[in-house]
Amino acid sequence: MSSDRISAVNLYSGNQNIFVCEQAVSKVTPKLETSNGADEEDGGGGDDDANVLHTSVEPQPLTIMKARKLVSWYTLSQNPSMSAVESSPALHPLWVRCDMSDPAGTTWLGAETVRVTNKITGMKLYSITCKGSTADKESLMTIEDLKQEHKKRHHSSSVGIKGCARFNLFGSTVVENTTIESHSSVTVDFKWSHVESILEIPPLSSTATLNIKIASGDMRSPMFEMYKELEFLQTLAEGLRTGETEWMESPESMSAVSLIKSYLEGIKPETDTPIFNSFLERGDLDFVEQLWVRMRNSVTSYQDIGECLKLVTEALRHSDIKPWIHRDSSSSLSTLIRQSYHQQMDSVSLTGVTPVNMLLEMGLDKMRKDYINYLLGEGLTTLNHLCFYLSTEVDLQEQVIRLTKLHHLLEIVVNCSTYLALPYDRLFLLTQSCLQHYKTSPYDEEYEFKLQIKPALISHFYQKEHPVLWGIEVSSGHGPREVRTSLQLSDTPLVDHVVFETGALTYHG
Repeated sequence: MSSDRISAVNLYSGNQNIFVCEQAVSKVTPKLETSNGADEEDGGGGDDDANVLHTSVEPQPLTIMKARKLVSWYTLSQNPSMSAVESSPALHPLWVRCDMSDPAGTTWLGAETVRVTNKITGMKLYSITCKGSTADKESLMTIEDLKQEHKKRHHSSSVGIKGCARFNLFGSTVVENTTIESHSSVTVDFKWSHVESILEIPPLSSTATLNIKIASGDMRSPMFEMYKELEFLQTLAEGLRTGETEWMESPESMSAVSLIKSYLEGIKPETDTPIFNSFLERGDLDFVEQLWVRMRNSVTSYQDIGECLKLVTEALRHSDIKPWIHRDSSSSLSTLIRQSYHQQMDSVSLTGVTPVNMLLEMGLDKMRKDYINYLLGEGLTTLNHLCFYLSTEVDLQEQVIRLTKLHHLLEIVVNCSTYLALPYDRLFLLTQSCLQHYKTSPYDEEYEFKLQIKPALISHFYQKEHPVLWGIEVSSGHGPREVRTSLQLSDTPLVDHVVFETGALTYHG
């Protein structure tokens, strides 16, 4: 599996594939009784296995002796001095779950090959022990204690000391003992030298990296109204793809047809929803864009869409309206409007999926302009860098996917601007990183975007807060003879195969 799925191992192994060895134990669930006395017909006997269902499997640790034996075999299998190993490829690192039954409280043993130009030259060995949780800072190991622990493993006249810490800047919050869950999170990782005390606040000279994971649809986001608009667009696209549509409840008191008829007659009813109610407010909505806003707030069926567009095309054909549209509008309805200026409209059959396609094009056109307006207005990119996201040469489904990626980019940038008040140069760099990522990668709200930042820019967010992770590392030696001893403290258990007692503001080491 990927090492980033295991908190403790990821601290040392980085993001790479690893082998995990554990004791697998089947979860046994009672079998549901069958009707019509099926068991009685079989004579009521049979194998005991027939009365249970073997379902999911949960990982369990091994004893320290078994773990050491496995690590021994692994190192032997990778020893280049053995003839059988010479032609074998190097294996992924091995990590073995341990049950803390030894005096040191070992929770993981690990082994990893050291390679130079694909040739195995040595082996890194890891041992992770755990002391459980404590609410008493005074009971924690001191820096001097850690140095003495290091000396037991490596005698050296000089040692290096590095610190690291992680703070939550944005995400789930606790209000009056109630957790308000959020699928979004922004954390910051610090690294620095010259550590003076356990749990010290990272100095302003630290290197800092933001880890940004933003989920669309959070009601606290300034982009929430735009998300609702995108959601309707996605509903239309999904309906075209699957043939089934779950219509949202209309916030309008008037029917869609009545609303559009009033709009075409130049009457704006008091019950109408304001056009400009979005974070990305634009004051230059053309006829097609205003039509989209009204229809997306009122249509509740395919029939509504067809009848509304029929009203519009009839009004155009009879020259009852001569609406203004943007020169670069690319939807089918925009083409018909341009033709109507010269009384040369093509005939259009508003049957089947044609009306839905037309409405989808209207929404894509409008929302692309919204996003362009913000990104160019803030100087965060250029039209050249947006070509991939604005292309109408691909089919409508792909256009929706690319617009969804562009929306996610704006969710990330706008949230970092609004809540973290990041300066222009950081927002510009973040925008370019997101644009580049989504050109080749699928849409993924779980992906963490990284951004280097100066600690001074966010010091007021973390200097009075508790870290969620804090660590210190003592090292000596170089290359294959390097030895590292580290202490990691966390506000949640870093080991998932051993149960710990926890409490408020406890740290796990």
